[in-house]
Amino acid sequence: MQKFFSNKKLIILMILIIVTFGLLAVTVNIRDKKSTPPVVQQVGNDVVSVVGGVFAYPTNAVKNATSEFSDLYNTYSENKRLKARIGELAQNQAKLEVVQDENKKLKQELKLTGSLTDYTTVNASVLSRSPSSWQSYLTINRGQTSGIKKDMPVMSGRGLIGRIVEVDKVSSKVELISTDNELNDKFAAEIVGDNKNITGVVSRYDSSTGDLVMENVNSTKNIKKGQSVITSGLGGLTPRGLYIGKVYGIKKDNYGMTNSVYITPAAELRNFTVVTVIKSSVNGEK
Repeated sequence: MQKFFSNKKLIILMILIIVTFGLLAVTVNIRDKKSTPPVVQQVGNDVVSVVGGVFAYPTNAVKNATSEFSDLYNTYSENKRLKARIGELAQNQAKLEVVQDENKKLKQELKLTGSLTDYTTVNASVLSRSPSSWQSYLTINRGQTSGIKKDMPVMSGRGLIGRIVEVDKVSSKVELISTDNELNDKFAAEIVGDNKNITGVVSRYDSSTGDLVMENVNSTKNIKKGQSVITSGLGGLTPRGLYIGKVYGIKKDNYGMTNSVYITPAAELRNFTVVTVIKSSVNGEK
């Protein structure tokens, strides 16, 4: 019974569609004839308009809905891209803040702000380094023509590596802080502390540990591992504030009489290809 009524509704719908199209065809035919009275033509036009509007409504509705959906999708996609861009900008801002913070800490750690910025520098490349004197000497491609003079300190990367000992026209010889010649290339240094700077002399290199050794220390009190070690400027050959490295530990000599401070060098003393020569201060003083 339910199926019958369902079929009945379908039949009625089909009949209405057929009648509608038939009426539409007749109306169009009558409307287009010249002999048809004006009133009948007007009625035909009205019928065509009404029927056409009925069938056009769902089509237009679908078209409008499609257009609105397209606009909505485009807006959603653009919003998604903007959100991703905002997230990217936020991430870049976070990275920038981290880099700025690290840069600030490195400047504080290296203690170079008040030294390198007050001195002119010259960059140079390593020309040669003999295997037999690898830890003692090297030759760079800058000399007298570049304003290089004897006793000028030399740095590489983050830290001090030695000083100029011979100068030619276009090249110079650098004696490294890691030299096995304990009579030469000593550097007056100080350990930067909270209350009082502790002074001494970086006098030798321990090849077994890769540490620099600071001797003649005026006091070992309050020395802590990780404290920065810089040049003290005492003696006049080297300006104060050039970064050497960090305190690794304190050891007594073989006789147990004096203490030596072992320093982890800031520069990679075994391998580098570019160096920086500290020429002179801004006011012209060496």
